[in-house]
Amino acid sequence: MTAQNFLQIALYLLVLLALVKPLGAYMARVYQGQPAGFEQRLYRWCGVDAGQDMRWTQYAVALLVFNLLGLLVVYALQRCQAFLPFNPQHLPAISPDSAFNTAISFASNTNWQGYGGETTMSYFTQMLGLTVQNFLSAASGMAVLVALIRGFIRRNSDGIGNFWVDMTRSTVYILLPLSLLLAVLLVGQGVVQNFQPYQTVMLTEAVSYEQPTQDAAGKSITETIKIQQQTIALGPAASQIAIKQLGTNGGGFFNVNSAHPLENPTPLSNFLEMLAILLIPASLCYTFGVMVGDTRQGWVILAAMTLIFTTLVFVDVSAEQSGNPLLQVDQLASDSQAGGNMEGKETRFGIVNSALWAVATTAASNGSVNAMHDSFTPLGGLVPMWLMQLGEVIFGGVGSGLYGMIVFAIVAVFIAGLMIGRTPEYLGKKIEAFEMKMAAVIILVPPLMVLGGTALALMLEIGKVGVLNNGAHGFSEVLYAFSSAGNNNGSAFAGLSANTPFYNLMLGLAMLFSRYWLMIAVLAIAGSLANKKIVPVGAGTLPTHTPLFAVLLMITVLMVGALTFVPALALGPIVEHLQMTQQVQP
Repeated sequence: MTAQNFLQIALYLLVLLALVKPLGAYMARVYQGQPAGFEQRLYRWCGVDAGQDMRWTQYAVALLVFNLLGLLVVYALQRCQAFLPFNPQHLPAISPDSAFNTAISFASNTNWQGYGGETTMSYFTQMLGLTVQNFLSAASGMAVLVALIRGFIRRNSDGIGNFWVDMTRSTVYILLPLSLLLAVLLVGQGVVQNFQPYQTVMLTEAVSYEQPTQDAAGKSITETIKIQQQTIALGPAASQIAIKQLGTNGGGFFNVNSAHPLENPTPLSNFLEMLAILLIPASLCYTFGVMVGDTRQGWVILAAMTLIFTTLVFVDVSAEQSGNPLLQVDQLASDSQAGGNMEGKETRFGIVNSALWAVATTAASNGSVNAMHDSFTPLGGLVPMWLMQLGEVIFGGVGSGLYGMIVFAIVAVFIAGLMIGRTPEYLGKKIEAFEMKMAAVIILVPPLMVLGGTALALMLEIGKVGVLNNGAHGFSEVLYAFSSAGNNNGSAFAGLSANTPFYNLMLGLAMLFSRYWLMIAVLAIAGSLANKKIVPVGAGTLPTHTPLFAVLLMITVLMVGALTFVPALALGPIVEHLQMTQQVQP
């Protein structure tokens, strides 16, 4: 690690943390304020009673119905896009299995992509279907978080707020303004934003390659193919890229996501997009502290997230800077590896910004990529995989990351309560059997989707045919795919032919269950807590605003992740690393 590496990482963290308090305070005011005139008129037009205080079951039904309608709209747009406007390339309808997977993916804030955007989706589908869901799926997670916070604030109450009000405020006052600002900045850096047809241009230097073929007599020959033109995909990309990062969605306008020069053209655009990934999840920690009346609670959670994140950033950067020892056996290859493992990375970003992005995108449930994770070293690929497997709580998705971490905080105080023989409390509310049952559901459903899906895919021939590599690396590709889907991340390890009926179905179901079962359980906790009275702080109350609690919270998260996934990781990236290092020993 060089001084320049430390500087790049430190600059990113400093800018991120400097924005936490102002944005977090603003979001707290948004959720705590009274509906303004514009809001009131909007609710009247939509027939919404903004004054209705919903029980958690009503809140959950509204959430599920709204998300189901969004899912159906995205599916219909894909199936009908051949007949819809803004399709200058005349792209055909999407197959039913791929449309099913993509509809669930974008409705659930996962944004797993089994398709190539510029060769599959029309401008109309990208805008009205995918970009709109980027806003609504992100706002859904933020709404559930705010409902959970109200569970701690309220006492002896049946209501946890109004879903429609929370959705509206998240979208109109937070996501839209930030996305507009970021989109303008990205356009200034060269991110494309137009409705023009794809452009065909002449190459400055022709490219030739040999292709085997047959002559008229059926004899095998080699034909030289010379390419002098290139088709450049265009479209309304910047508007989608802005919300894909800010809403921790991650779905790219182009197939190679943020490695594409028209989606992420410069180091500055790379920094802005990477900053946007963690901006709202980090700031919501301060929002949480403000809303519960003790900002120290938010700072403790943010500190726990940041310490785990920073440690894993240095692990990943160090693994990639070390390069591939198999290529360092001979001097010529060693010279090419002197700067580290650059395979699968863009030279305009380098190793540090590629590894930092990989850790940020999998710490948040973002899933966008600016490098090929399949080309990382085994330990470099392990870090983003394990971050997803921790449950997407190290920053995590907008809203979903923080409510997941709050659930881990509930588990942590429960464990501490068992140690001293006292009923655990968190933020003045007793944590009892019902809350722990719901917490168990939240913690166990994603591992079930990940490990169960991986095992099934590797047992069935229909699952194994999509794996393009043998051995430990092929296992890692399948495990990564289900880790991404089962934790609503959406990033791809690559090397897996996932756009098949089997994987579209299995990954779609993993995304569906991991998103909505968890949301329902969180809302159930919110409803239970809101109905309880505030317990006065006593001599046996565990302080949850101290560095000691931050350490306990980190240990809880890491231990659950380690006990659940280390055996699976040992079959993939860990054994691959050991095999790689063993081969270079004399």
